[in-house]
Amino acid sequence: MKRRMFRVRIVLILLLAACDGPPPATPEQGARELIDAIGRPVSVPQAAQRVVALSELDLDAALALGLRPVGASNGRGSQHPPRYLGERVNGIDSVGDFAQPSLDRIVALRPDLILAGGQSDPAFLEQLRAIAPTVVSFYPGEHWQDSVRRIADAVGRQQAGSQVLEEYRTLTARLREQLKAHWGESVSIVRLTPNGPMYMLGDAFAGRVLTDLGLTRPPAQRQPGAGHGAPLSREVLADIDGDWLFIGNFAPDPRGVAALRDEPAFAELRAARLHRVREVDAALWTVIGGPLAAKTLLEDVVSAFDAMESGS
Repeated sequence: MKRRMFRVRIVLILLLAACDGPPPATPEQGARELIDAIGRPVSVPQAAQRVVALSELDLDAALALGLRPVGASNGRGSQHPPRYLGERVNGIDSVGDFAQPSLDRIVALRPDLILAGGQSDPAFLEQLRAIAPTVVSFYPGEHWQDSVRRIADAVGRQQAGSQVLEEYRTLTARLREQLKAHWGESVSIVRLTPNGPMYMLGDAFAGRVLTDLGLTRPPAQRQPGAGHGAPLSREVLADIDGDWLFIGNFAPDPRGVAALRDEPAFAELRAARLHRVREVDAALWTVIGGPLAAKTLLEDVVSAFDAMESGS
């Protein structure tokens, strides 16, 4: 009964929206079928035009492919898209928070395709499918480049996807050679929370980008997983140590990072003693990003290494 009532509600919203905009998309005309990240066949438009992106990776990849979504969810831990995307997101409507996007806002945008990367709730996915073809574009732990290929296929921009990834490989090959003296150095990636710092696990997006540069992760941070470990006591910080330490903080209060630096145990960390601690954007370093995030992250790494070598 609940399922039937939801479908009736969606139909009513679509009928009301029809008075204020172009006719709804009809993906059945000239549609093609693909298999999404959870193994489900989805009939999608030949070349999607009105895409709604429900994760940072979906939004990042779409923009990198030259496609501006009509709507996107806010970045994790914020009320806006990830800051690193800058002016690229101008004109893209918000559909609400990452974890709880507004179905009404999505319906009003009249999408012909919804990218729902990382979503696993069957009930929520069914609600999205009642609005438009919905592709689960990635699953947690999947390599982000594989996800980008799937997104490129979903939006009908396969050639652009291949080109974007080839440009990334060319860039990392050049930077890897440039940073040859640092090969094998360990980089700790930490997200600061009110409950304490948490390190990112071995399959995290940023860690995989670092691997492409010939860098490694501290032993405790090499365990499988795309997310993060449990919050650590500020008195026991050895697991966040490394040759380098990059700390991201979602909270608006910058004292969070400063307070961590004030802990006596922090001063004993190798990265702290070598002055190799950098504060970074948590929305870039501690979530699942795409080609644009990868490029910006590479810039952060090069900037950090250059600053050390120049003594600044």
